[in-house]
Amino acid sequence: QVQLVESGGGTVQAGSSLRLSCAASGSIFSINAMGWYRQATGKQREFVAAITSGGRTNYADSVKGRFAISRDNAKNMVSLQMNNLKPEDTAVYYCNADIRSGPDYGYKDFWGQGTQVTVSS
Repeated sequence: QVQLVESGGGTVQAGSSLRLSCAASGSIFSINAMGWYRQATGKQREFVAAITSGGRTNYADSVKGRFAISRDNAKNMVSLQMNNLKPEDTAVYYCNADIRSGPDYGYKDFWGQGTQVTVSS
């Protein structure tokens, strides 16, 4: 059993910063990529940022230069530093990780329960 638990969401004004964190726990043998997605009300879930186990990062164009993803492999954690937040960043943010539960298992996608980020203008 694997769990991803997010924290750090909240309500802030435009131009502010927030830091989201996600901790993976349970039956974890290894973790490949970890990342963040978001879903605004009435819209489809979209990619925000991802980071490989080696530290290579990838960002959606809409957040480049404002968001920074990082991870702590020893703690099985991934974080998302969000700066200069805009009202259009308002969404539920989901943590995602590609996790292998044991040497006899392949990688499987896991999701957190989501954390709300609201940016007021």
